[in-house]
Amino acid sequence: MENMLCDELLQEIFTKLPTTPSSSSLSVCLVSKRWLNLYRASKTSLSLRIIPDNSMVFSMSSLLSNYPFVSSLSVALSSSESTETTSSRSNPSFFDRLLFVVSSSCSNLKHLRFSAGPVSVSSLLSLSEACNHLTSLTVSLSRPLYFNWVASFSCLKELSVYACDADEVENEVFRRYRETETGLCSNEEIDTVLGLESLCLSGIRSADTGVGWLWRSCKRLKRLQLKSCSGIGDGGSFANFVKCSQGLEEVKLRTCRSIVDVVLLNLAENCDSLNSLLVYDGCSREGLLQFISHCRCNLQKLDLRLPLDLNNVHLSAVAVKFRGLSVLRLQSCCLVSGDGLKALGVAMSSGLEELALINCDVVDREPGLLASLGQNLKQLRKLDLSYNEMLLDKEFMAMLVSCNYLTELKLRGCKGLTSMAVVSMSKSCKRLQTVDIMHCCRVGAEAVELFVLNSPQLRRVEVDENKLSDVVRTWALQKFIEVVV
Repeated sequence: MENMLCDELLQEIFTKLPTTPSSSSLSVCLVSKRWLNLYRASKTSLSLRIIPDNSMVFSMSSLLSNYPFVSSLSVALSSSESTETTSSRSNPSFFDRLLFVVSSSCSNLKHLRFSAGPVSVSSLLSLSEACNHLTSLTVSLSRPLYFNWVASFSCLKELSVYACDADEVENEVFRRYRETETGLCSNEEIDTVLGLESLCLSGIRSADTGVGWLWRSCKRLKRLQLKSCSGIGDGGSFANFVKCSQGLEEVKLRTCRSIVDVVLLNLAENCDSLNSLLVYDGCSREGLLQFISHCRCNLQKLDLRLPLDLNNVHLSAVAVKFRGLSVLRLQSCCLVSGDGLKALGVAMSSGLEELALINCDVVDREPGLLASLGQNLKQLRKLDLSYNEMLLDKEFMAMLVSCNYLTELKLRGCKGLTSMAVVSMSKSCKRLQTVDIMHCCRVGAEAVELFVLNSPQLRRVEVDENKLSDVVRTWALQKFIEVVV
């Protein structure tokens, strides 16, 4: 039977298997050596978690040689290894040697996420020569930061850099090690135009050199993400940042309180193309209000998690300024009232397609709020009410009656909802394709079964494993419904 299937056909079948480890993929590997080799050859995506030990370099080389067609690779530390072991700390070139193994073994790479540890400029230059088709790269760098190496990646479109400090034990070793890279580690004023369209920087400080060169060279940037940044680089960086940000379409700011106001003011004054903004965990009330009031762009998506900064004044300004919003996501909005959300619903009744009110206690404390939103937002396609633990069936069902066009619904962690709410979903929302009812402890297995059997367009459901009956499992297989537990 095995010989009746040619190699090409088997490989095509193997590509259809789940990308995450599963019983089906493990079974394939056990059939025969031929199947094992063909399965490995069919893999184009690989995710590895390593232990930072010198023996890992050889092991990884041997492993990657079995996967010749990998185009997407992720390398990270094992979850049990939060910091490097003593052996790797004493040898700062460990991660460079690991990256060299990747370079020499995976010439077809297009996407690389190397978050195991900081690497040097010379190892990145070697990577650019060996993997010249890379379009997406994630790396960690130790201070001082250098970015001229980015110009060596001619096809690079997406770059993520995590800046970190060298450990006290390795500071002197790193210093001597970097001295061998003379000519590579410099922030000389080289005129170049990078092809980057997406940039993510984490841990940048106001004293970091080299960032100004990066801003100046990114003239085609469309997506920018800043994480845990207390600055945007040294002295001359701001002027270059202003020029770089003029063509941005999407901006995400996470835990960057000290620079959020400056970035938002710059976007309001200089960026006309912005259509998506995310701000999490830090922003002054006045700074956010100034951005909303003076922004000249046609914002389509707004995602805010500002528990102690967002209030009704901001919602009123959003209702006036951004009537064309299609996506609004609010998380942990402690200072927002029902009146503010109702006014927003009225203003956006014709265009809003996605609404998220995640862990917003106003949903629990103000009766009738969801019903009012449902009546005004009848065009909603996606609704996320996750982690509103006190949300009751009556309030939820009152909204659902009006939301007949929903295709995606997330109720994860809504502990107050019962089986009655889930049954009503199949009656009111016949177009549902994706549903998340994980950790809804009062929802029973019978209700889940009834919902799945009566949802003709369902394609994905996330639910606790103990609520999956044999009937649901069989039905999901027959109807190609993805079940996530």
